[in-house]
Amino acid sequence: MAKPQVKHSDSLLGITVAVLVLVGIVMVFSSSAVYAMEKFNDSYYFLKRQAVWCLLGTGALFVTKNLDYHKLHHHTYLIMVTTFLLLLAVMFPEVSKEVGGARRWLTLGGLSFQPSELAKFALVLYIAKSLVKRADKLKDFAYGYLPNLIVLGLFFIPILFQPDFGTTMIICMVTFTMLFIAGLRKKFLFFSLLALIPFIALAVMSAEYRTRRIIAFLDPWQDPSNAGFQAIQSFYAFGRGGYWGTGLGASHQKLFYLPEAHTDFIFSVIGEELGFMGTTAIILLFSILIWRGFVTAYRAKDSFGTHLATGLTLMIGFQAFINLGVAVGILPTKGLTLPFISMGGSSMLITMISVGVLLNISEQTVKQS
Repeated sequence: MAKPQVKHSDSLLGITVAVLVLVGIVMVFSSSAVYAMEKFNDSYYFLKRQAVWCLLGTGALFVTKNLDYHKLHHHTYLIMVTTFLLLLAVMFPEVSKEVGGARRWLTLGGLSFQPSELAKFALVLYIAKSLVKRADKLKDFAYGYLPNLIVLGLFFIPILFQPDFGTTMIICMVTFTMLFIAGLRKKFLFFSLLALIPFIALAVMSAEYRTRRIIAFLDPWQDPSNAGFQAIQSFYAFGRGGYWGTGLGASHQKLFYLPEAHTDFIFSVIGEELGFMGTTAIILLFSILIWRGFVTAYRAKDSFGTHLATGLTLMIGFQAFINLGVAVGILPTKGLTLPFISMGGSSMLITMISVGVLLNISEQTVKQS
């Protein structure tokens, strides 16, 4: 007798994401109000933009939650081609904009979109489809591994040249982890990682700011007013926060000391205002999200659902880990947002879409005895 199917989605996963989004709205306003007033004469500037993206993301979540994830399987190649063309379009100044020396955003009217965020989702989708297609060929290099490596390279190169080193690292980590979990030969992955090291070293050495970031990571006090400035200000924020924090809205570091307080280093502001207890709660919420994501993958009714849920969970989990790691100083500085919490429309939209897919997969899982 066939096992009954669960007809409801994972409520704990949904509630966890809702709490993270609400925390993000509050903390974006808290961390950006003074800066927004100084730059735009509107303390609600970033709050309003975050609210718009949260609404768009919530709408997208409900669409993908109610869209059978198998339809994504059928449209994988279309999504891949569209994403690749968008990555190429970023290279043209007529339709893109440059911020801080990086050209990563396409502009349309008053909104901007970062195709590299979509690339993470599209690549997970492709790898999941590929693993189903090549399930019995994973031990074969030419058929089971090389096609995935080629597609990874097609996305890796244009994203690296934007430049967006953080996202290139995430897509590599997600791809290799998905392949490892699926049972690919370990020696394929080992030699691929060895081959990747020279490219990473070249990417770091070819850009002076990346080299300074590595040096600052090893010893931020060696250059406290330049390369090490962000890390040191982040440490001060956590130190001032103590166990219980200085209180919501009472951060000093966000007052033009901590760069990108509402994006890359929003976790530092949380640490200062909400203290150790607040940061622990955030880590717990992400831990619950990752746990429920892997539970969804384990219980999925087919291998495509398993691989897709695994990849999407890894995508969100790795980005959260890198952002948190940068804030507390265990990783070099990267321009990556904290999912659901940092100000960042493209990231919010794609992660909410991803959660919608996870909820749809969980809705179709086989009940475990």
